[in-house]
Amino acid sequence: ARSRTVGELLAPTSPFDKKCGRENWTVAFAPDGSYLAWSQGHRIVKLVPWAQCLNNFLLHSTKNGSTAASPRLPRQSSESSQRSKPCEHVIDCGDIVWSLAFGSSVPEKQSRCVNIEWHRFKFGQDQLLLATGLNNGRIKIWDVYTGKLLLNLMDHTEVVRDLTFAPDGSLILVSASRDKTLRVWDLKDDGNMMKVLRGHPNWVYGCAFSPDSSILCSVGASKAVFLWDMDKYSMLRKLEGHHNDVVACEFSPDGALLATASYDTRVYVWDPHIGVILREFGHLFPPPTPIFAGGANDRWVRSVCFSHDGLHVASLADDKMVRFWRIDEEYPVQVAPLNNGLCCTFSPDGSVLAAGQDGSVYFWATPRQVCSLQHLCRMAIRRVMPTSQVKNLPIPCKVLEFLCYQI
Repeated sequence: ARSRTVGELLAPTSPFDKKCGRENWTVAFAPDGSYLAWSQGHRIVKLVPWAQCLNNFLLHSTKNGSTAASPRLPRQSSESSQRSKPCEHVIDCGDIVWSLAFGSSVPEKQSRCVNIEWHRFKFGQDQLLLATGLNNGRIKIWDVYTGKLLLNLMDHTEVVRDLTFAPDGSLILVSASRDKTLRVWDLKDDGNMMKVLRGHPNWVYGCAFSPDSSILCSVGASKAVFLWDMDKYSMLRKLEGHHNDVVACEFSPDGALLATASYDTRVYVWDPHIGVILREFGHLFPPPTPIFAGGANDRWVRSVCFSHDGLHVASLADDKMVRFWRIDEEYPVQVAPLNNGLCCTFSPDGSVLAAGQDGSVYFWATPRQVCSLQHLCRMAIRRVMPTSQVKNLPIPCKVLEFLCYQI
């Protein structure tokens, strides 16, 4: 089946007349669905209200616009009229933008820095930040509502390839870089760098937090997939199975599964708690043998993401296709064409997939399927229990099998 197009946001043709540097390496939604941000290339990041985008798509007679639920607007603050209505911003980051991440604050979450007497910033409940990772190794933090620069984080020596905020509202930010390190920043402590995570033998391409913020996955060159304990800042385990550079990763909404995408033309779905591959999604048939896994560069997988229902995975490859997979089926359930696609992500409500290409963003309606009772039960219990605890429950073996992702 072919996925239905929802709409598109095209980059201006001028003054971006040079091809180099125009790539859209990253697109991101705010956690509350209020904003969409993407890199238009040539240092520029565009911030637009997501509800406004959907309305524009409907005005242009997009037939399937009704499949996308209206997202919630950001929390309004009576102290600031600027936040009463989301507005569009164009941000010049000063260098090529490789990564973006939204972060929202929960006031009760304290900074991990022990002796704090003074802060430059007091982030309230209605705060929404945008982090941008740049070609020169800097990370710039912006206020989404005003478009103003708040912080300039400098410590990486190479490209900041990916950024991710802890989902718990603590404003802990992790950056992945080509300098072979991951760095942990505390934005509630005015951007203090708390820890450097070392272990990658080569470039780090991506990183992602588990939904409970306790585990970080990082992926990179030399087939690397690492899991980190974010309470102790120590490595939990290495996941082995890919045959080439691993470039993207994401946890399922319940934290029970991990999807990784690699240049070996495969997407693997793992049980990260025991390090087992549960499902392989191939983009080349027959799949290349390990010795040739780096040669099929027209099938390299560039990006992977989980839908909010935990049932679907989207992948984007160099064969000019976007694919939607069910975690319990071997072949894609829907496909869509896209030339030179580099990144993709689901909207917070899971109704739309956004994919970036050459400064522009394209949107498709995602598969809408009723989840099975088994999947709903697994999602419910796995939000609070890892694999080992589920297997130790004093319940019949058949019920244990029912609750485990033995795909």
